[in-house]
Amino acid sequence: MFIINESDREYRFGDSGPKYLMKGPRSNFALVQFQPGQDFKAHYHNVMEENFFILEGEVNIVVDGVVNHLVPGQLIHVEPGEIHYVVNPYGKPVKMISTLAPFTDPDKVEVENYTY
Repeated sequence: MFIINESDREYRFGDSGPKYLMKGPRSNFALVQFQPGQDFKAHYHNVMEENFFILEGEVNIVVDGVVNHLVPGQLIHVEPGEIHYVVNPYGKPVKMISTLAPFTDPDKVEVENYTY
């Protein structure tokens, strides 16, 4: 058992990206934030499934070429092998929860020159 406070961790890219509150041994749990105009590289996981639950703002999560516009209260589930890409084309930050399971490191495969 452990308890952690969000303020004890930092976003990977300063004001954006994942902020892992737990990484393994069986799953990952992160807060993810993107400022307007920010995104991350398209990728997929061989083993891990990923969920995003939107807390604040709006975001587009592209899964296998399909653009999914998500708002607070919505959850999207991404299966292993599905290429996904997150972009915030909206005027305010988005904050969401990301979970990945079962934990496998490394398991992220970036996709070069991804277009949707």
